[in-house]
Amino acid sequence: MSEVYKIRDLLFEELELSVRTTTNLIKKIDDKEWGYCPKENMRTLMELVHHLVQIPLADLTCLLQEKSEEDYRIIEQEIQNVTDSGQLVSIMVDNLGKLKDYVFTLSEDELMNKVTKPFYYEQGGSVQIKWLMEIVTHTFHHRSQLFTYLKQLGHEVNMFDLY
Repeated sequence: MSEVYKIRDLLFEELELSVRTTTNLIKKIDDKEWGYCPKENMRTLMELVHHLVQIPLADLTCLLQEKSEEDYRIIEQEIQNVTDSGQLVSIMVDNLGKLKDYVFTLSEDELMNKVTKPFYYEQGGSVQIKWLMEIVTHTFHHRSQLFTYLKQLGHEVNMFDLY
């Protein structure tokens, strides 16, 4: 296996860890907690989870495939009425599969050299492998927020929930 594909696979190991631990955190949410918001200028727990669940697909669409803002908004809105934790977990796992299916079709050259630009960038863009790194960090960032929300709600979560 090439070094490029080893890096790709390591990034997916991290992304899969993030998705697995995120979905375990989502399963801890009580239905009465969906409206929780730690501060006025922040997302509700429901908004945060919806965003987090859609990251693999939304970022695939926006960053790697250069789709429009309208396409991105459709993805974000598709699940706005979903409140079932089990369904949200299934959606996130399915979205990870879609991302993986796409990335695993890319050649080494495409991973390292194909530049794409999201609709919100005015200039430049980045290569596919860097966008994959961005998706990993984006997911971990919001997983951390979810962890903090659950802590604030009094859930018994700790570092072992993150590995």
